[in-house]
Amino acid sequence: MPAEPSLDALRCYAVARTLFTPTTLPAAIRRLGFVQADPIRAPARAQDLTLRHRVKNYRAGDLESRYTRLAIEEDCLVNYGFLPREHLALMHPREASRAWDAETRRKAEEVLAFVRERGSVHPREVEAHFAHGRIQNYWGGSSNASTHLLDGMHYRGLLRVKRRDSGTRIYEAVTHPPVDDSPAERAGRAAALVDLVVRKYAPLPAASLTYLIRLLGYGAPHLAAQTQAALQLAREELASCRIDGTTWYWPADENPASRRHAPDDSLRLLAPFDPIVWDRRRFELLWGWTYKFEAYTPPPKRQFGYYALPMLWHDRVIGWANVTARDGRLQPTFGYVDRAPSGAAFRAALDDELHRMTEFLVPR
Repeated sequence: MPAEPSLDALRCYAVARTLFTPTTLPAAIRRLGFVQADPIRAPARAQDLTLRHRVKNYRAGDLESRYTRLAIEEDCLVNYGFLPREHLALMHPREASRAWDAETRRKAEEVLAFVRERGSVHPREVEAHFAHGRIQNYWGGSSNASTHLLDGMHYRGLLRVKRRDSGTRIYEAVTHPPVDDSPAERAGRAAALVDLVVRKYAPLPAASLTYLIRLLGYGAPHLAAQTQAALQLAREELASCRIDGTTWYWPADENPASRRHAPDDSLRLLAPFDPIVWDRRRFELLWGWTYKFEAYTPPPKRQFGYYALPMLWHDRVIGWANVTARDGRLQPTFGYVDRAPSGAAFRAALDDELHRMTEFLVPR
């Protein structure tokens, strides 16, 4: 039996297990299991910033431009993003936790017939044809009712994203194959979903594992009871250790103490939703400081900046960068937890990363 890992070993393991040798785009998405999406470009969208570290010669926009040729889907898991198409069978047909009323069902049926007739539609076409008007959104403002309805139809598996047009989803009708809905099969799908998120975000503090399984209620609300039962089994079957009062979990077939998790010499600027830094609870336990995503924080209250990219050097997140690009030139600003490391090695590593970022932003 492998020796229990130290916190230092868990830190190296957390970095190394997801920063695998860059591969092809389909292979990277398959290995990650899920790539969280975000519409903000600062200097590129989160999904592109995540994939550039894991895909050979990746450029911003490659995922969107190649989407129609890949066996991937835009859909929900613990949040919204991109995932291998085979994972959809674990969540669809999806049963939303809030049922539509009769009027909404009627509108959805009309829109679905319209989409099937057209083949694919832009939300603007749906609004022009049906004139659904405006509705109050979650934040108290108003939203386009057609866009809201299309989102709901996509979530419920009536539509899929065929492609993007300047960032806007273009939808087509889809029919998910029926699944065996027996108790054993539902339990099996729930267990597979739990395994998927554990393998993406491990090593996980116990509280984060519980939180992630609760977030699966977004991707598979109809399997809530089964995912909770799968969580109980996972706690028994996953490898674990206890460090400074925190229980950590990871897949039983992995060894966090392995020497192969030794960090490399590269410096990387990570997306705010990169799997290395996504779990803010784990972040604080591993690196000893609190990182916040502040894009929606009023500017006077920001500590890190509008879209701060965590700065990973070796196995330490030592600071952050806000990066803009104008006329092909980066304009970065940096912040550090303590102070910028001195020495030529750090300066060279930072220069290399900024050079990689510049190339990544050059359109194909």
